[in-house]
Amino acid sequence: MAVKIRLTRMGGKGKPFYRIVAADTDYPRDGKFLEILGNYDPKKNPAEVNLQEDRVRDWLAKGAKATLTVSSLLKSKGIEAMVK
Repeated sequence: MAVKIRLTRMGGKGKPFYRIVAADTDYPRDGKFLEILGNYDPKKNPAEVNLQEDRVRDWLAKGAKATLTVSSLLKSKGIEAMVK
């Protein structure tokens, strides 16, 4: 089971916000996930990112790979992530 840390879209039409989740690579984008790690709201100025940093670090230590977008959000919070 390969795990990725990625975004899943929530919210209504024109009002998106995203959850940062740990999910198996076989699961669909907005489908099943293993754990919610935080959220990201790009509509606020500046964009708001909330994370459970200890859980994110735990998943990264277990071998989870962050997507490109999530890795840039993690970098803004001071967490280094390997991108795949």
